[in-house]
Amino acid sequence: MDVLSNLKYAKGSVKSKKRIGRGEGTGRGGTATKGMNGQKSRSGFKNRAWFEGGQMPLQRRVPKRGFTNIFKIKYENVNVDKLQKLVDAKKIKDTVNAQILKEAGVISKITTPFKILGNGELKAKLNVEAKYFSKTAKEKIEAAGGKISETK
Repeated sequence: MDVLSNLKYAKGSVKSKKRIGRGEGTGRGGTATKGMNGQKSRSGFKNRAWFEGGQMPLQRRVPKRGFTNIFKIKYENVNVDKLQKLVDAKKIKDTVNAQILKEAGVISKITTPFKILGNGELKAKLNVEAKYFSKTAKEKIEAAGGKISETK
């Protein structure tokens, strides 16, 4: 029953957020709820997570150690037992290269250099194309009857 005492605004017609900084008539004029002077009351203020109120920041107080070579090449390692698991799971048949290893989820990118290492056993006869091989990996692949081709 619609009685005058039960009337309400239509849903979505009333904005719940107060408009700040729109003059004295709003009841929130003047400083626009930002208090008096200071950095936080200015427009464009952003409080960074590492800001310490003007104190010397932690990342500048702590002594720096070591060196990081930005030109270092990181290689992804693929062991021969991983190749055997892929053969058992029928994800690879006879040829192994960067494209096949990427599709199988072993390496992250085709362009990332990877090295075949000799950890584990290899029973399958595989033709492996890679840029780098360890000595034991070469021996195990050739002992299983496979071939090695080094790419550039």
